[in-house]
Amino acid sequence: MGQAIFIMFIAMSMIPSGDTAGKLLTMEHGASPLFVAWSRFVIGTALALPFLNGETARLLRDWRIWLRALLLTGGITSIQTALQTVPVADVFAAFFVGPLLSYALSALLLRETITPARTALIALGFVGVLLVVRPGLSPTPGIGFALLAGCFYGAFLTASRWLSSVGRPTSLFFTQLALSALFLTPFAYASLPPLTATVGALTVASALFSAGGNLLLLYAYARAPASQLAPLVYFQLIAATGLGWAVFSDLPDAWTLTGLALIITSGLASALLATRPAKA
Repeated sequence: MGQAIFIMFIAMSMIPSGDTAGKLLTMEHGASPLFVAWSRFVIGTALALPFLNGETARLLRDWRIWLRALLLTGGITSIQTALQTVPVADVFAAFFVGPLLSYALSALLLRETITPARTALIALGFVGVLLVVRPGLSPTPGIGFALLAGCFYGAFLTASRWLSSVGRPTSLFFTQLALSALFLTPFAYASLPPLTATVGALTVASALFSAGGNLLLLYAYARAPASQLAPLVYFQLIAATGLGWAVFSDLPDAWTLTGLALIITSGLASALLATRPAKA
């Protein structure tokens, strides 16, 4: 279990690191969010080629696999658009509306069990998101894209649960990357940035950190139950806050810090409740 926790902490630090590299590309080097998302998927697909097998071809004949990849495409493109103008910590806080939406969609569409305690904690997490977003108080398009990214991601999580039995995680991982790259190719080709050494390095870093973090998740889940590792997903918020301060000197204000604390607290408590055995 200790090894799995260590892997999770590394993974949850790598994912915000990839988005930080993407933010540098869009803010300082004129890259389009579409290019950042596309390059991430293309490089990720190349890294995932060892997972290509006969099962992958079977999965590609299932329209639900294409829908799942389309949701991921929308989520990654939206979050890269948000990062152009919004601090990393704020984007990730708004993005975490995704697990809240997934909880509701899984109950409605997949008939997963809900409890009053977990529902109350989900509501507390939503209050945290509202404290960060503060709708009506000088709303920005960037925050809107961050919320849209969270909605896409929540639907993606629900679709992943829906399709968890149709193929191995590694095969599903390859299809989501390859199809997302395919979806974005026509748009990214028209928005290529100047290919300097810095742009190339940041592009590779963005893709490697993102793919590496998601790949490490697979290894962590192979070593410990998902229910026990779920609380550690919220470490992304801590990593995003630290990276925003270290790279961009973005210090969250008191309201944002309060919202982050509520999101982390509700997420940890909800995940811990999920690990408790049901009473006979």
